[in-house]
Amino acid sequence: MTSYLLTTVLVMAVMTYLPRMLPLTFFKKEIHSRFIRSLLYYVPYAVLSALTFPSILYATGNIASALIGGLAGIYFAYRQKGLVFVACMTVICSFIAQIVIPF
Repeated sequence: MTSYLLTTVLVMAVMTYLPRMLPLTFFKKEIHSRFIRSLLYYVPYAVLSALTFPSILYATGNIASALIGGLAGIYFAYRQKGLVFVACMTVICSFIAQIVIPF
């Protein structure tokens, strides 16, 4: 059991390190293309959104209330409110929608 756990941790460490190290070894010069630079700038946000969105829909067990909470979070984030405020309003809106929408 211990050897399996250590092997798993080692493989995960290598697989996390490789995507960070390989671009540094291959791209020695600064990237001047505006398109590539903007693409690389937005990739982490796109990946985080793609990983988070399905979890938002199934967080409450009621897709309608979860969607209302997610839309509230998007709205307040767009209005440039703080992270804690956005999180609290998302939970509150989702909770109210859970009570109001009988599913």
